[in-house]
Amino acid sequence: MLEQYPYLPLVLMFVVVYFFMIAPQRKRQKQEKKFAAELKRGDKVVTKSGMHGKIFEINDNDFSCVLETMAGKIKFDRSAISMELSNKLNAPEKK
Repeated sequence: MLEQYPYLPLVLMFVVVYFFMIAPQRKRQKQEKKFAAELKRGDKVVTKSGMHGKIFEINDNDFSCVLETMAGKIKFDRSAISMELSNKLNAPEKK
């Protein structure tokens, strides 16, 4: 069978790489983009660097937001907000 289709292993390898690596990454990027677009004032968030705060202001012109922390107000790019950590922070407590 391989003599008839010499490129079959290469095509199969590409299909496996696509379904196990490329497709999940695209899905994750769409979720993160949706999360960043749905941020609103008053949301408790955590940045990717570990800074905890509450969204004080959202600026759509430069896709940034101002976080109110215990140290004061700090301006961040919305892409710096961690989706996973923020969702864990806002998740209801299990009893």
